[in-house]
Amino acid sequence: MNLLSFGHGYSARALAPLLLARGWRITGTTRAPGKTRDIASTGVVPRIFPGDDVTADIAAATHVLISAGPDEDGDPVLRACGPAIARAAPNLLWVGYLSTTGVYGDHGGGWVDEETPLAPSTARGAARVRAEAAWQALARECGLPLHIFRLAGIYGPGRGPFAKVRAGTARRIVKPGQVFSRIHVDDIAQILAASIARPRPGAIYNLCDDDPAPPQDVIGHAADLLGLPRPPEVAFDEADLSPMARSFYAESKRVRNDRVKRELGVALIHPDYRHGLMALLDEGG
Repeated sequence: MNLLSFGHGYSARALAPLLLARGWRITGTTRAPGKTRDIASTGVVPRIFPGDDVTADIAAATHVLISAGPDEDGDPVLRACGPAIARAAPNLLWVGYLSTTGVYGDHGGGWVDEETPLAPSTARGAARVRAEAAWQALARECGLPLHIFRLAGIYGPGRGPFAKVRAGTARRIVKPGQVFSRIHVDDIAQILAASIARPRPGAIYNLCDDDPAPPQDVIGHAADLLGLPRPPEVAFDEADLSPMARSFYAESKRVRNDRVKRELGVALIHPDYRHGLMALLDEGG
């Protein structure tokens, strides 16, 4: 089997070892020429995209994963490679598009699932809605076996709170009623692998754990695990946040993950942030 991974970043790199161990060939793209050696060191064939001609890679692929996010002109993979992917559609067994739970918008801490109407409240979320729709349109046109994965906040090795807690720079920012869903990268990898093993073209899956929680609780628990004082609480209205960081607080919702369990038979490796943070610490996080 051959996987072509567009935007071979954090999530795709977690999936790659699971497939390489089964004898797959993986080609992964990056925008940065300086990252090709690092990608190659993991057993993945690197490509520069945009830049390299990936037409032959598309034709040879049995599976395609799109992790690259949309830009101001839409989805870059669809824009550059849509016709080639459409031609390859009859030979493709699975196509996965990594989106975000930001497509649901703000629900005041309420629950959402895959049937919840899309109502993004940020420009990033709106761009993802448009990208999803564009991929779905191509799938209808040429029979592309498309699967959409809406990811909650991603954490894992190198993306945990411990470094900031140890450095004393972490803050417990409190916005009443604010709650986020999260997903450990190990679970992203196992869910993608499960979907590849049990494809259902047209499926949409939420990727998140079982325990949506306020962000200050996660930072506080990380400090507890380290045996350090909990960082002081800072009211959201008084916090000095970048526009990007502040935008994350524009939405509060709890995301359901029943479908990945029911349809893919997945049992989460890290069902909540407490389990996930302990695993990171045990791994030297």
